[in-house]
Amino acid sequence: MIAGFTLTRYIARMFIVAIVSTLTVCALLIFMIDFVELLRMAGKYGAVPGTTLLRIALLRLPAYIEFLIGFAVLVGSISALIYLNRKSELAVMRAGGMSVWQFLGPGLFVGLAVGIFAMAVFNPLASRGRATSEKLYAKAFGNEANLLRAQGGGSWIRQNGADGESVLGAAAASNQGLTLTGVLVFAYDREGHFSERIDAGSAELKDGYWELQDAWVTRLGQEPEKFKSYLLSTYLTPDRVQDALGTVFSISFWDLPELIQAADKAKLSTERLRVQYQSLLVRPMLCLAMVLLAATVSLRSFRSGGIQTMVATGMIGGVGFFLLSEIARQIGIAGLAPAWVAAWMPVVLVLAISTTVLLHQEDG
Repeated sequence: MIAGFTLTRYIARMFIVAIVSTLTVCALLIFMIDFVELLRMAGKYGAVPGTTLLRIALLRLPAYIEFLIGFAVLVGSISALIYLNRKSELAVMRAGGMSVWQFLGPGLFVGLAVGIFAMAVFNPLASRGRATSEKLYAKAFGNEANLLRAQGGGSWIRQNGADGESVLGAAAASNQGLTLTGVLVFAYDREGHFSERIDAGSAELKDGYWELQDAWVTRLGQEPEKFKSYLLSTYLTPDRVQDALGTVFSISFWDLPELIQAADKAKLSTERLRVQYQSLLVRPMLCLAMVLLAATVSLRSFRSGGIQTMVATGMIGGVGFFLLSEIARQIGIAGLAPAWVAAWMPVVLVLAISTTVLLHQEDG
């Protein structure tokens, strides 16, 4: 009993070390690339303190890492199994009467635990960090927001208000779309005729109006006027502007059900929110599927040769899976399939194929 527990703990530790190592390498690469990009933007659009850039990069790093958790589980599991295989430890376990399912058990448990942790703990932390980084980013580059909009497209929304319609654009949106930076507004009167253009440093949604700060208002045939605070009427509600300008990746797993319910009551589209919620809900099974996929290409004996080809096949299969998941996600967002089908179908497919291949390899 003690020997079995010791072996289980040893295998689990191998998986944990390999997965954490893979995530660490990915995190370092992402951080360096993101920080260099922030330095480039700071040099091009305006001087920003290095400490601020460092904070932005560190705060949004968990959100980037979150996208790679499944891939890290796949690569880490392949690495752990190849290490055990190369040391002939898997051969010894087989000779001792252990089946593939027995020595894969600790790895499957680790994968499931990583998925649950990523869903319930890591995602809320990453969401909070991303929301904070968006505020810092908007504040740091707000003065050059019009240039940034020209480069990146920004966010745009058409709205109506007591004074008429307007088209509102922002270089950056934070606080789930309730706070905007680098605001550009084309306002029209009640008859639909152009009335004024507004350039503002920031805007915050209040009850029935946008409060624009440091606004330049340009009307036909008049010189531009500067206002410290300028009000723009709107019928938008916080729920609606969150759906239009907010990003689902800055919303915590625990907050999504309430937001979906609120959007349903407001008769707004909830496909993006539902797909995101189901994608997070399926994450434990995703990590489990990645361990099984890794096992299909890592258990072949080194003496038989062709292990490099098998590993390459597994990596290509992993990339194919993530491409399929993204396609299914976009189908779900477009409303062409239920959100749960879009999120769960690729994972169930990989689980079924990997289990079938393992059964064929081990049991004939």
